[in-house]
Amino acid sequence: MENSHKYFKRDISWLSFNYRVLLEAEDETLPIYERIKFLSIYSSNLEEFYEIRVAEHRGVIMKKNFTDESGSEAEQILAEITHEVNRQQREYYRIFYDKILPELNRQNIYLYQNSLPEPFHEEFVHNFFNEEIFPFLSPVMIQAGDIRTFIRDRRLYLVIRMIKKSKRMSDPGFIPEYHYALMKIPYAKVPRFIELPKHEGKFYIMFIDDIIRANLSSIFPGYVVESCYSIKISRDADIYLNEEKGTNIVEDIRKKVKRRKIGALSRFMYDSAMPDDFLAFVCEAFGITTDDLVLGGRYNNLQDLIKLPNPRGKELEQQIPVPMRIPFLDEMGSVFRAVKKKDILLHFPYQSFDYLIRFLMEAAFDPKVDEIKITQYRVAENSAVINTLISAAQNGKKVTVFVELKARFDEENNMSTAERMEQAGIRIIYSIPGLKVHAKVAVILRKDTEDGNKRRDFAYLSTGNFNEKTAKIYSDMALLTSNAEIITDINKVFAILEGKLQEPTFRHLLVARFNMVPELTRMIHREIEHVKAGREGRIILKMNGLHDQNMINELYNASENGVKIDLIVRGICCLVPNQPYSANIRVTRIVDMFLEHSRIWYFYNDGQEDLFLTSADWMRRNLNRRIETAFPILIPDIKTDILNILKIQLQDNVKACFIDENLCNNFKKNDDPVKVRAQLAIYEYLRRKE
Repeated sequence: MENSHKYFKRDISWLSFNYRVLLEAEDETLPIYERIKFLSIYSSNLEEFYEIRVAEHRGVIMKKNFTDESGSEAEQILAEITHEVNRQQREYYRIFYDKILPELNRQNIYLYQNSLPEPFHEEFVHNFFNEEIFPFLSPVMIQAGDIRTFIRDRRLYLVIRMIKKSKRMSDPGFIPEYHYALMKIPYAKVPRFIELPKHEGKFYIMFIDDIIRANLSSIFPGYVVESCYSIKISRDADIYLNEEKGTNIVEDIRKKVKRRKIGALSRFMYDSAMPDDFLAFVCEAFGITTDDLVLGGRYNNLQDLIKLPNPRGKELEQQIPVPMRIPFLDEMGSVFRAVKKKDILLHFPYQSFDYLIRFLMEAAFDPKVDEIKITQYRVAENSAVINTLISAAQNGKKVTVFVELKARFDEENNMSTAERMEQAGIRIIYSIPGLKVHAKVAVILRKDTEDGNKRRDFAYLSTGNFNEKTAKIYSDMALLTSNAEIITDINKVFAILEGKLQEPTFRHLLVARFNMVPELTRMIHREIEHVKAGREGRIILKMNGLHDQNMINELYNASENGVKIDLIVRGICCLVPNQPYSANIRVTRIVDMFLEHSRIWYFYNDGQEDLFLTSADWMRRNLNRRIETAFPILIPDIKTDILNILKIQLQDNVKACFIDENLCNNFKKNDDPVKVRAQLAIYEYLRRKE
């Protein structure tokens, strides 16, 4: 029997999240360059959304297979996406023009807009154009139906309409014949934003776009330039792999990453001021359909705003708290010695990521360490983690790294680092066909005595990647432990990855595709049973995405049976709150200076309180098509800390929103005179503890 439950559409829910990112740019309590940063993040997020999600829907439509209703459903979703994105784009440009630019002006920073340079800048702009920009320009004349010119994705172009100079131009009744050109803006060679000379205490910045516009007459000397507009496109950037056994996945990925640049069109973004007849010509010339069109502005590719020069310095930027040291770890000198005494929770970026590097470095040089095993999903370029593993191999340690090549947009970096590690003697295990390995675990196998009769192994389990770059801006938690039973479970995970174990059993870990979903379901049902017995039922789940309908149904069922549920979901959330079947469920979203990335699952369990940290979201892919791990927090003090952090986040009345039944981001409003900004409050909580 079908249930009457409702679910938000995944992509529309994601757009609600990205709109919440955009709202940070409107927050006048933030420094202006922090607000500009969120404009950049919003644009970058949307770019990837079109390259992956919209491209997928377009692929369904192009197959013209509507027999299973998938095609018509894709068309409907695309129409909803276009409507919502166009609404958000109008908001984006309103914030940019009405909020951001005036505030920059108040700070004596002037970003030229829609105007020629002032007389005192004309010579500089003219010389800069001739010396720094003109050598890299390659304009191409275009004609209707002539699609020989290929438009690259993630690039910005100007389309120019011109009239050939003629003595007849001044004749009455002269009917101009338009000519068109396409020109890529070369900001791979020149910065997008150019700082002009300071004048009367004021700072001036100019888009490279506008410097080119101001000099179009010198680019096309035989023409009168009638108008010029910005365009850009997005292409399908997903990689569709042959994951049958026997396929060389490395070569398959290598080939298809190269083809990403010529993927099918997923978005044509254009200046909304472009006249209809001009737009029609461009669409005809490049085979653009009306379904491809997305409103833009005079300036597109505004993820580049992250590079906007700041001539005033840090006073206009968000001051990020300095990552804290952990006195106990520092006093012990050795990470191994400290972890022998007790499990240690690390919370990035509040606390230093250096402790993970120290942990691996200690393993690399400790003569008692035999072997290191670790997973790699996304690592930083020129990674300190990888350098440390190479040192370990060069010191004679056996090092095994499972490299997930299918980490989207990190394929090339992962391949190059894997090759570098192989050259250093590290054993590399590549992607499993049909699966992604998203678990973030490492194990150090170590003798505890000189004769090797006794072992004391160590493990690191995390909600986030082994990436020192993202650890500065992503909020994640990690556990350092020497618990033998947990390490036995981790070794089983690596045995699965090595193809040595097919049907594992786990004592403590929850592992996707094995025991994770059954155990989650059991714990939800247990809360229901507690309520039925007259006791309290309570669940708190923090994650990045909630999409799996089976798990959503379990939460609906728990709500209907009286279990109180708090969800802290940063991104996609397909569960609909404020319905009869979700009356006991509250959905909170927090967007702030750090990206909320840690996943935490809490079940009250009649006061026994089961708590897990995990790499997994409740997306279909995480629970069914990935290897993920969730690990229990068994030490009472650590459990208390994590629960206190969850409580702080639920108390946030500055950056937290409730998601309602219409997918609106409703900022929490209460009369509490104490304002709680969770990320700052968590930093203070951890600082006071130390």
